[in-house]
Amino acid sequence: MLFFLDESGQDQRVVPYEVLAAVAIKEESLWNVIKNIHSAEEAIFGLRLKQIGKEIKGSRLLKKKTFRHANQESPIEKGERMRLCREFLLKGARARKSGIPKNYSRQEFSAFGQAAVAFVDELFDICARFKIKIFASMVPRGASRPEGKNYLRKDYAYLFERIYYFLEDIDPVEQGLIIFDEIEKAQARLLINQMEEYFVKTRKGRKRSDRIIPQPFFVHSDLTTAIQLADVMAYCLNWGFRLGYMDGRIREEILPFSKMAASIRYSGKRYDELLDKEFPVYGIVHIKDLRSREDQEADE
Repeated sequence: MLFFLDESGQDQRVVPYEVLAAVAIKEESLWNVIKNIHSAEEAIFGLRLKQIGKEIKGSRLLKKKTFRHANQESPIEKGERMRLCREFLLKGARARKSGIPKNYSRQEFSAFGQAAVAFVDELFDICARFKIKIFASMVPRGASRPEGKNYLRKDYAYLFERIYYFLEDIDPVEQGLIIFDEIEKAQARLLINQMEEYFVKTRKGRKRSDRIIPQPFFVHSDLTTAIQLADVMAYCLNWGFRLGYMDGRIREEILPFSKMAASIRYSGKRYDELLDKEFPVYGIVHIKDLRSREDQEADE
């Protein structure tokens, strides 16, 4: 099983949470998933976004003005919407290259807004068709975090825990390969070292290394469609998914997509020997504080 990971909100500027999200895709389904996403781009936008130097990103497709433009006109017929959207995107590409003003029409703005919303909706349909599961750790912006510690952060550890449970559920010998969006090389080395420390030197990590391959792969997001899919999921969760005690700001227009994300999250059960009962576990987890319990108690 392949797990493509991406983040949302790591700059801690605007969005309410830091989200580390993963999409789980079967190896035998990956190429069909990619082909379906590419076909959706061409059918909805009239071209592949890479043709104009862009990639699929939640922050670009689902910004507030996308919805404002989408709603300023009545729904445009699909064929006409695609034609207008294609012209909108090509005008932008030509303007970036030549410096000539874009000169968009109101209808072109509306067409792109409606197309962007329709495309994200189609992404969720593709996830459902191919039984893609999503996982995420959500940390409030500004949450306390450990200082000077060279161990794997709690949001990564909790995410790997949920992935481990999922792999246990689907097959007795299934293993998972972690694939990250590329980061700066020094950060990548640090993360690899932290993962190795976790999976080799901790009791839980050693157990989970039977299922999760401890050494991840790093890829360019603009060349890897599944990483772009994870980006969209992370963005939708950031602005819409909430558990009962989460009070981060919500964008109402994102709520339908966050509900779709919730519907495809991993959901399972685990048996607690001490309590002698089963309890539910979910692929999306909220972490209020990134410090260890010992660090939190020391600061009290």
